[in-house]
Amino acid sequence: MMMAPRSPLTLAGLVALGAEKLAQLILDEAAESPAFARRVTAALAGGQGPTAVAKLIDRRLSALDRAKAMVPWEKERALAADLDALVDSIERELAPLSPLMAAQRLIRFIAGHGSLFNRIDDSSGRIQAVYWRGSEILPRIVEQMPGPDRASLPDLLDEALTRDSHGLIPALAIATAPLLPPAILADWEKGLSKATPDEYGRVIQIRQAIADAMGNLDHYIALEARLPEHRREPLRIAAKLLEAKRASEALEWVRKAAPRSIPRDLSDDFYGAGVAPRADRDQVKLEARILEVLGDRTAAQALRWSQFAQSLDASLLRDYIAKLEDFNDREETARALAHVAASPYFSSALQFCLDWPALDLASDLVVGRHSVWSGRLYGTLVPAAEALADQHPLAASVLYRALLDDILARAKSPAYGHGAKYLSHLDRLAQQVTGWQSLPDNVRTGSRSKMPMAASWASGASSNERPQRRRMAPTTLIFTFIW
Repeated sequence: MMMAPRSPLTLAGLVALGAEKLAQLILDEAAESPAFARRVTAALAGGQGPTAVAKLIDRRLSALDRAKAMVPWEKERALAADLDALVDSIERELAPLSPLMAAQRLIRFIAGHGSLFNRIDDSSGRIQAVYWRGSEILPRIVEQMPGPDRASLPDLLDEALTRDSHGLIPALAIATAPLLPPAILADWEKGLSKATPDEYGRVIQIRQAIADAMGNLDHYIALEARLPEHRREPLRIAAKLLEAKRASEALEWVRKAAPRSIPRDLSDDFYGAGVAPRADRDQVKLEARILEVLGDRTAAQALRWSQFAQSLDASLLRDYIAKLEDFNDREETARALAHVAASPYFSSALQFCLDWPALDLASDLVVGRHSVWSGRLYGTLVPAAEALADQHPLAASVLYRALLDDILARAKSPAYGHGAKYLSHLDRLAQQVTGWQSLPDNVRTGSRSKMPMAASWASGASSNERPQRRRMAPTTLIFTFIW
């Protein structure tokens, strides 16, 4: 029996209900939801002018400032809804009446984040998200403010900066700077230049935003050297210099960045053997662009190729191929694929084949190196097996078998459900494989009926039906699954 579609809520439909019925619905909901009740109260206060709305908001902000008790985790969802209602009241009720008063209260609200964050767990990030949403709202409110009203914002932000603990206030200041008139920016810079630099470089970051808004790139660059080393961003400076048509300086800065190829931080020797060094894609692309602007196209192409060759990054190869001349892209693509096929970084080579895509090459890699694949590389093996299944069932079988073997060998009981799926895929693929080539017998799949206990356990049998894992040695479990 088909259910009738739900009637969508529309403005016209709600208006048709009539004021009295809508008012009763609002009262009913307000009785159930304190956050909604605050929204309604703020909306009613809006009819009395901005001062009335501001008074309600100030009352709630003062309560937040005074609060000291820890917030139990079960109350955090309600608190997030309450804070969301407060932000909505500032944006929707107060800002249309007085953008300046709204900006003042929004900055005050965000400046109090540190005190609240110390009283919550918020592992979900739900409450922090409300504060970041408030940060995104402030520039929209500032845009509504007359020029003279904006003069008070630097002092408000400077005072709030002394209470910052999570980078919210610098983000506010950086977003606000482009919206301020040059005279206000100049006074703000003058005041900040006398401030004591902090260990996080927040004051410097704000001064850089001011310099950027005033179009003073040299001052922006000079401030970069005063940032803590771990906060410096040479690529950002290089991009700005390139945009300013100062390509020679941009090349110097882009080469101040970390090495273009970064070794993987992998503790397991197996992973290190199978994964290529990671290219800093943004750095390589930017440096190549700079070289081309400088007229050294040969060096730009050599950089793209060398970084592709080390990292097997498909995006870098696309850039290289796109910049070729004389219609020799086929020859260079063939050279690149041959390089991938011969690479010792088998995991990165397989990932390249998925990204390019080159599924025929992927199949050859998988089957030709059938002994190297491990289920620990499931992030690459699962999508590869899925991509290969239709046209290359033998290669897909090799990967699914590697994934299944890893689950069994390490007795990863939480993954037994995945193992059941892999087993099902193997049974299906076995019907499509026309030749197993020289692969060992343990790659080939057999009938599910040969392993009833393993199949029922992996596919979610009840706890009473499952064998007791503690009573079975790992090898016993493995041979239970392997036929």
